[in-house]
Amino acid sequence: MKILVVNAGSSSLKYQLLDMDGEKVLAKGLVERINIAEDKEKGTEGGHLKQTVDDKVVEINTFVADHVQATEMMLKALQDPEKGAIKSTDEIGAVGHRVLHGGKEFSASVVINDAVKAAIRKCIPLGPLHNPANLMGIEACEKVMPTVPQVAVFDTAFHQTMPAKAYMYGVPKEYETKYGVRRYGFHGTSHRYVSKRVCEFLGVNPVGKRVIVCHLGNGSSLSAVVDGKCVDTSMGLTPLEGVLMGTRSGSCDPAVVQFIANTEHKTVDQVLTMMNKESGLKGIGGFSDMRDIDAKADEGNEDAILARDMLVYGVRKYIGSYAAAMNGVDIIVFTAGIGENNLKLRARIMEGFEFMGAKLDKAKNDACAWPHVTESVISADDSKVTICVIPTNEEIAIARDTLELVTK
Repeated sequence: MKILVVNAGSSSLKYQLLDMDGEKVLAKGLVERINIAEDKEKGTEGGHLKQTVDDKVVEINTFVADHVQATEMMLKALQDPEKGAIKSTDEIGAVGHRVLHGGKEFSASVVINDAVKAAIRKCIPLGPLHNPANLMGIEACEKVMPTVPQVAVFDTAFHQTMPAKAYMYGVPKEYETKYGVRRYGFHGTSHRYVSKRVCEFLGVNPVGKRVIVCHLGNGSSLSAVVDGKCVDTSMGLTPLEGVLMGTRSGSCDPAVVQFIANTEHKTVDQVLTMMNKESGLKGIGGFSDMRDIDAKADEGNEDAILARDMLVYGVRKYIGSYAAAMNGVDIIVFTAGIGENNLKLRARIMEGFEFMGAKLDKAKNDACAWPHVTESVISADDSKVTICVIPTNEEIAIARDTLELVTK
């Protein structure tokens, strides 16, 4: 069966088409700048589609009015007579959608119906930037492919196994009961895939294993996984909580919001926008991309050095705290853009962890970096804790869930 995986953003539509017989990627594509053109006639500042099928590339520049048009463009590109991957949409057996927030209602992926869409809509206050876009992507696919089954795969689902002591905040309990104010966690599809895959790669049973997953990218999160189930994670009610990120502040005293709002005469919403979009590596070091931070830090830029140190320190604290929470750790795994490619950051994070049995092998770590990132063990032979790099693959995880649900 061919599965189309769709990740709809507020102004973008990212997709992959996979043949699940062999789990081969047939096509990858991205539609950008949906409904943000300045010149609708020329489309010069408008939408852009780029799709890759093997070494064949389809590119379209045009004004894209909405996600329905973006979906139509996607299907047209997939069916391109010379550079496409399929002859007809009849070849698409199902569509799997990445959905940011499923709230408390979803601990697993589900076939989409009206009730599921209503639940996604209900979670919009918890995911105001992503859930509306995810819903637009779902409804656009339903409109263009009305007979094809659709599946929702939630970013929050994997973390729903956390115990109350891990997900509750210390505010009056009524806020959790009334409004769902609690820690949900994100990047769940990645954490689920990587925590399972690392055990497969090492040839060990997840049962009895204590795993810390370090998903480090522009958005970063860590999770503690015991017996294959999440027991804690760093992100919270929103993806703002946790370690320093590309443009997000990570965790800080909530009173910081009040203080800046009062001092700068800003609204709470304005301060939170600043903490989401102008903070983190960008706010401290001047750049949101870790490669730029590294380059400036290596030149001696003090702000860049501080930003890098803050990220490293934050990740180290979470690793230490999760090891304590799980009564030890068996596997530490790095994944996502920074975790997979930045060998120097991995080394800085793991430095000095020999006290708890985690020892990095410099040669193994140096060998696993862009453009030669593969599933790798980077710990020393005498390390009691196995340290790995496992490239994440959210798309295949979504496609597997989709296949399983539509073939039941």
